[in-house]
Amino acid sequence: MAIAKAERLMNLALCLLGTRRPLSKRELRESIEAYVEAFGPGNGAAPGSGGPSTSDDSFNRMFERDKDDLRELGLVIETVENLDGEVGYLARRDSNRLPPITLDAEEAAALGLAAKVWQQARLAGAASGALQKLRAAGIPEDVDPYEAHGALEPRIPVHEAAFEPLMLACRDRRPVVFDYRKASAARPEPRQVEPWALECWRGHWYLAGFDRDRGAERVFRLSRITGRVRSRAGRFTAPVPDAVTVRETVAGWAGEITDRSARIRLRSGSGYPLRAKATVARELGNGWDELEIPYGHGLDAWLVEFGPDVVVVEPAELRADVVDRLRAVAGVRGGR
Repeated sequence: MAIAKAERLMNLALCLLGTRRPLSKRELRESIEAYVEAFGPGNGAAPGSGGPSTSDDSFNRMFERDKDDLRELGLVIETVENLDGEVGYLARRDSNRLPPITLDAEEAAALGLAAKVWQQARLAGAASGALQKLRAAGIPEDVDPYEAHGALEPRIPVHEAAFEPLMLACRDRRPVVFDYRKASAARPEPRQVEPWALECWRGHWYLAGFDRDRGAERVFRLSRITGRVRSRAGRFTAPVPDAVTVRETVAGWAGEITDRSARIRLRSGSGYPLRAKATVARELGNGWDELEIPYGHGLDAWLVEFGPDVVVVEPAELRADVVDRLRAVAGVRGGR
């Protein structure tokens, strides 16, 4: 938030909290320096005397935005009629006072543990500051979170520059644009995404969201995002699901969720990771073996890594996918 806007909102909040009676728009405009500097004190035109000026319209729009922003930040603003019949505004202190903070030892330990989680990320400062404020408010200080919970010290590794802007975009429900390089692609492509959730799985961060260009849910690995994540104005166009299954989707990509079986020929003495997954293995002679492998999404990309040592027998769609990937790789290398 810009400093000028933050100062203006703070002054408006103080006016609304400090008044004993509802204040009209006119009174707030005359009391807050930022409004006076931007729009003047107002023309005081009575109804039927020619209507509001352009500056009045601009002030009204800014005031409504400021009022909405304060409400979004949690300030309870009441709208009432004052004695002169005008609409007035005030924020009663009893409606905007937080209850006393009461945390037992277990809850305090859980907060301390949560603050430790982010110590490798840029959120470390915010987490530490929040914890200090809670301690100043009276939460117990002599609690060892590791002893209380019997847990190892937690760590969430965050090395990708895309993590923080995507986390904020998920929180604020803001669409984003970034360049993304798929594992099978030679160059990154721009993606327009409505971000839903971030999740860490086996040491890597993933983003789940709605891909506008493809019109479907997609999951992106943050380490494959190149360049800067850029925010876009506007609302989400697709509903956000109640549960986002990031880990299940990634596990499916990795072939860990299997619902089919493939038959491949593998050169003798090669492809040991494939042999470890095989449910059936037969020697064919002439330096080749035949394997049956349960698989899900992503096997075609894995088989390509073995090059001429693997031949897909069936199913036909898997064989076609592998051939397409090999042709793409050959085309990229031939174009260099």
